[in-house]
Amino acid sequence: MNPNRCLPVCHAPSGIFSALRTGVRRCLRPATLLLLAASLLLPVSAVQAERLKDLASVQGVRQNQLLGYGLVVGLDGSGDQTTQTPFTVQSVVSMLQQLGVALPAASSLQLKNVAAVVVTASLPAFAQPGQTLDITVSSIGNAKSLRGGTLLLTPLKGADGQIYGMAQGSVLVAPVGLAANGAKAQVNHLSVGRITGGATVERAVASTLGRDNVIQIELNHTDFSTASLVAESINTHFGPGTAAAQDGRVIRVHTPSGSDNQVTFLAMLEELTVKPAQAAAKVVLNSRTGSVVMNQTVTLENCAISHGNLSLTIGPDKPGEEAKKDPNAVILLKGGASLADVVKALNSIGASPQDLLAILQAMKAAGSLRAELEVI
Repeated sequence: MNPNRCLPVCHAPSGIFSALRTGVRRCLRPATLLLLAASLLLPVSAVQAERLKDLASVQGVRQNQLLGYGLVVGLDGSGDQTTQTPFTVQSVVSMLQQLGVALPAASSLQLKNVAAVVVTASLPAFAQPGQTLDITVSSIGNAKSLRGGTLLLTPLKGADGQIYGMAQGSVLVAPVGLAANGAKAQVNHLSVGRITGGATVERAVASTLGRDNVIQIELNHTDFSTASLVAESINTHFGPGTAAAQDGRVIRVHTPSGSDNQVTFLAMLEELTVKPAQAAAKVVLNSRTGSVVMNQTVTLENCAISHGNLSLTIGPDKPGEEAKKDPNAVILLKGGASLADVVKALNSIGASPQDLLAILQAMKAAGSLRAELEVI
C-alpha cells in the first residue's frame, strides 16, 4: 500500500457524511454491515501532535471509589417488602437502638416506606475535607421506587475500610413515563437516584506526588516508540536528563523542589505537544452490529478467498469493487488492496456480520491481513 495514498472510502469531506448516512440506512436492515472508516481520509504517514495530558497521566493522580450501605426513608408505600428483605428490618432496628429506641423482642415490623440501598461515589484526586461529592443511590431490595425518599446518614468507605465521606440528602429520581386510557408505560428505572453534593469529604487521601522530586508519567497505551518520543520531547524542552523512559508505558521525570514549583512544572508539562508514534495496525469488528473500524496502517497481502456462495473481486488495478454470488468462485486479492474495499463489496451484496467475521479471521490466520483483529 502506498503510504501517501488515501484509502478509497471517501474523497471529500462531503463524502464522509454521505458514507455515514448510507451506512446508517444499511444498518437498519438485518444482516447488513456498517463500515466506519472516516479516519482513513488522512494519509497513513499523517500523525497529529497531541498534548501530553491527552497521551498520558501522572502516576498517583487518580480517583478512588467509595461505597456505603444505608437506608432511604419517607417513601410513599414503595419501599422494601420486609418479609422478603429481612436485612432492611435489621438495619432499622439497629438504627433505632443507636438512637436510644428500644423495641420489644417479639415485635415484628411491617415497613413500607423504607428501602435498603447501596451508596456509591468517586473521590477525586486531592479532595480535601469539607468538599462535596455527587452520589448514586441504588436499591438492593425489592423497593418499587426511591422517588421522594431521603437518604439517612451513611458512611462511605474506601477499599482500605476507612471512612472518607458521609452521605445524606433527598434522593432525586426523574421518572419518564406515558399514560393514556388507563394504561401507562415507565421508561427509566425508579430504583436508582442521584443526590447532587450529597456527600461530604471527611478524610483526604495521602498523596506522594513529587516525593524525592520525581514523578512518573504513565502513557494511556503501552508503546515503546511513543515513550521514547515523550522522553525526548521533555528533555528538549526542559533540558537533558529531565526525563527517561523506564519502559514502554512509564517515563520517569525529575521535577524542581517545592510544591509551587512542581505545580507550575506539571502545568507546563501537560501542555507539551508530542507527536506520538504510528499506531499498530488494528481492525475492530463488532459481531453483534456488524460495525467495522480500522486504522490507517491496515494492509493486505496476496490471498485467495472462497466463502460459501460469496464471490469477491478487488485489487489495486480495479478502482471500483465487484461483488456477486457464485458458489464455485475462488477470489484473488492482490497485495495492497484496501480492506475498506473488501468490506464495502461484502456490504453491497448484503453479507452478514458473521460472513465478514469469518473472512477476516481466516485472512488473519493465513497471514494476509496485516493487522491485529479484535472482535467485541
